[in-house]
Formats: sequence, structure tokens, C-alpha cells
Amino acid sequence: MSFTAFIRLDLRRLILLLAICSALIMLANSLHASYRVQRQLLIDNAQEANHAYALKLADSTENFLKSAQQQLTYSAGLLGPRFGSESALQAEAQRLRLQTDSFNSVIIADAQGRVRATSPDTLQLKGQQLKSPGALQALSERRPLISQPYVSITGNLLVFISHPIFTDNGRYLGYVGGTIYLKQKSILNNLLGAHYYRDDSYLYVVDQSRRLLYHPDPSRIGSVVGKNAVVDAVLRGENGGQRVINSRGDDMLAGYAALPAAGWGVVAQRTTAATLAPLDGLMLGVLRNTLPIAILTLLCVWWLARLISRPLWLLAREAHEMNLPGTSERIQRIRSWYFEAAQIKRAMLVGTGLLQQKIGKLNLDVQTDPMTGLHNRRGLALALENWQADQRPFAAVALDIDHFKQINDSYGHTTGDQVIKQLAQLMRGCSRDVDVLCRTGGEEFLMLLPDTGPEAAAKVSERLRQLVEHADMPGVGHITISLGVAHWPRDAGAVAQVLKIADEALYRAKQTGRNRVVVQAAA
Repeated sequence: MSFTAFIRLDLRRLILLLAICSALIMLANSLHASYRVQRQLLIDNAQEANHAYALKLADSTENFLKSAQQQLTYSAGLLGPRFGSESALQAEAQRLRLQTDSFNSVIIADAQGRVRATSPDTLQLKGQQLKSPGALQALSERRPLISQPYVSITGNLLVFISHPIFTDNGRYLGYVGGTIYLKQKSILNNLLGAHYYRDDSYLYVVDQSRRLLYHPDPSRIGSVVGKNAVVDAVLRGENGGQRVINSRGDDMLAGYAALPAAGWGVVAQRTTAATLAPLDGLMLGVLRNTLPIAILTLLCVWWLARLISRPLWLLAREAHEMNLPGTSERIQRIRSWYFEAAQIKRAMLVGTGLLQQKIGKLNLDVQTDPMTGLHNRRGLALALENWQADQRPFAAVALDIDHFKQINDSYGHTTGDQVIKQLAQLMRGCSRDVDVLCRTGGEEFLMLLPDTGPEAAAKVSERLRQLVEHADMPGVGHITISLGVAHWPRDAGAVAQVLKIADEALYRAKQTGRNRVVVQAAA
């Protein structure tokens, strides 16, 4: 083999190998980056969903406990003047247990702790002097109380909620109390057990002694949780989410929220493995969409490698035949090295451009709600970051569908999804190209109107409200929405605070009858 032939063949193969390796590395890097983004997105969404669910259950439980205390407060006020009437005490105990079904049993005791009335009568405690922790605490402290869970004399794990009874002149007569059973059917058990997610997640409730008050596995109720960072955090009164290894060695994604009234903690969690299970399917889909373009790119690279090597081969041939006539003219017609170097660069940029196009699409998918095509929270955060950096004023319109749960319950989630999609279309029809439309929750939306004052935003909101009210939603008929309007920087200095103010205005719209627009008043 001649020296010229060696140079020609070796250079062609090196260029081809370098180009193919570069394209494959960029493809692999793109897939790896996509994998990392999707993986973190699944983890973040799972933690955010668990935190929101735990917070919702904690608020509901907190409201229930406060409602139960309020019922006892009202009963204590009624019982004070009639404490000497056995029939009145028994009637009130019966009413308190049956009227709202808040308590499994109701007890009215005197200042010495003797039971004066019970409901149900099957407790057979009348006339007895109670020595349970909840009863002793009620007698000693003489104030509204929610006891720590304990096992009663009848063998039930329960929580005792009590309120003192006083005469009009302040003399202590005794207390009225209601019990909530933790291992049997109760309104609290039903509240915590109403789990609407179908994603293998579950929740549990612990008290300050780390004892399980609720768990999907009834056999674990009453047991004590071992070392667990999430339990430690929620019992300190913290709310949030984190990844944790639980007491059984499972890798979990947990969200948690505290109940200040009782000192309990609610934890919603799901295994990390179950959360990441869809990731393989997502990456296979990305690979299937990327592979055809990658193959086409590699074919182009192969052709360009041959094209790049050809001028070298022609130059080598002409150098070998320099003694023949017309050599100078033929060399003039061969493209120069500078031109060929530009071609190599251009080929590599083509390959890179194709891969970057895929990465850009993945980034767009990360910022978009798949159901409606509107921005999600990531897209919202990016828009707010850019506007705040540019000091660009905007109006924020928070809105959601009135009584959306009834739509899902009456017509099913599929019809509910169609309503959400139709609302997204109506929002687009009432907005400009520069407006940012977001879906921030199930039936919750946000419109960001740049360079728009509160009055103009209110008109846009009212137009959208009327449009929705008169629109015929498929399978449902007519629905209504409520909207809250705030403005940045008029209403607050921080962007996040403006969104909160818009939510508060939306809440006022809900409170004042729904199907209306509430604008935050100027400070």
C-alpha cells in the first residue's frame, strides 16, 4: 500500500469515527439529561402531592376536632343550669352523640368524677367513678382538653375530648366528654380513611408518643413507630416533604403536616420505587422518538465524512501526477482546506441542532400541563422569574371551577377532565398571546396578564366568567367559576405574595356566593 493510499483511507476512517462518536455521545448525553430531569420531576411531584394531601387531611382533622370541642362547649353551657336533672343530663348525652355522630360515646360526670349520664346506655358506667387518664386530666385541669390516646377500661384505644361545666357564678360542677375510638369505626377513622388517590400511596397519623393513631393496616394502630426522620419532623410541628428510609427499611417519598390542636402528625407517603416505575416507559418513548432522527443524522455524517476526505484524495492524486499537463488547473478547481474545515463544523452543528431540538421539546414538556396544554407550575415560575427580573408589572387572576367535586362525583372523572379542557380553551379565547395561562391544580387555574392594570384584569376576568357561565360544557351543561384578581407591584412587593393575595381574593369570591370576580382593593 502506497503512502498516499494510507493517508486517504486512514483520514477518512478517523473523520467518520470522530463524527459518529461525537453524535452518539451527544445523543447519550441528551438521553441521560432527559432521564435525570424526568426522574427528579417524578420525585418532586410525588413529594409535592403527598405534602398537599397530608396538609389537606391535617386541616380537615383539625377542623373536625375544633368542631367537636365547639359541640361540647355548647352542651356545657346548656348543662350548667340543669345539672341537677338526671333526665336532662341523659337527654343531652343522647343528643350530643346522635346529632352529629362526632363521638362514639358521650359521658357526663360530676366534680368527683362519678358518671351521671352516658350514651349509649350499653356502657354501663353510670354511677361509677372514672379513673381513666382522660377523666383524671379533665377533673384536675378543668379546661377544654383533647387527651393523648389511651386504652379505656372497656379495652378501646381512644381519644377523650372534654369540656368543664360551670354554674353561672363560676362553681365547677363536672365535665362533659366525648370519646373517639381509634380501632373501631368512627367519624375520625372515616375522615382519615377516605383516600382518593390510586397511586399506591397511603397515610398514617402519629401522636406525641410516636404511637400510630391511624394506619391502613388496622393491626398496626396503637403500635409505636421507631426511628423515622419524617415522624421526628412532624412531631416538632413542621410541615413539608422529604425522602426518607422508614423504620422497615423502605425508601419512601413522604409529605407531612402537623395538627397543632392535638399535637398529632399526618404523614402521606409512597415508595420511591413505585413513583419511579413509569420512568422506564418514558425513556423508551423518548428513545423511540429520537432514534429515527439519530439514524438519519449518522447517515448524513457518513456522507459528509466521505465528502470531506475526497478533496484530500484529489489533492494526493494531483500531487502524484504533478508531471502531467493541466495539473495546476485541476488543483485550482479543488476546494481549499479552509472551506473543508467549515464543512466539518457545519456537519457537527447539524447533528447538535437535531439533538438540542429534542432537549428543547423535553424542556417544553416539563413546563406544560399534559391535559390542557397550559403552563404548569414550572412554566409559571419561569415566567414570573423573567418578569420580576425585567420589573414588568402584571395582573394575576386566580380562578377555579365552582363545585367541581360534584361534577366528578355526578358525571365521573372523564367528564370532569373534559370540563377542565374546555375551560382551558375558553381561557385561551379570552387572552392575548403574551398572557401566561397556567393550570396550578386539579380545577385551579392562574392567568398572568403582563402590562395590565387591575381594572383591565377585572374586565378580562368578568368576560371569562360570563363566557364560562353561558358555555355548554359537554356532558355537564352549564358551570360557573370564581375569580380573584391582584396586581404586582401594586398589592405586594414579592411576586409570591401577589399570587397569595389573588388566591385570597378567590377565596372571598367563594365565600360571598361563587360565580363572581373579586378584585384586591388598593392598599
